[in-house]
Amino acid sequence: MAELDKEDIELKNQIAERIQHLRIKTGLTQTEFAKKHEIDRQILNRWESTNNKRGVTIYTINKFCKMIGISLKDFFEY
Repeated sequence: MAELDKEDIELKNQIAERIQHLRIKTGLTQTEFAKKHEIDRQILNRWESTNNKRGVTIYTINKFCKMIGISLKDFFEY
């Protein structure tokens, strides 16, 4: 797997931070959110982590958007 360049790392981190921000906006902790949406808390933690070298896919972002009731367009318009 190729190393991410500085711009890619910045985008990956912005996406992780956006997921975390939107999850916090729901008023739920990671554990509560994971239970409510029947996902493993560690998966959610990975989505929100800026230390995760792989980042998340567009499919994961779309799944998260459906969980919180927003569109992909809304996710990226911030």
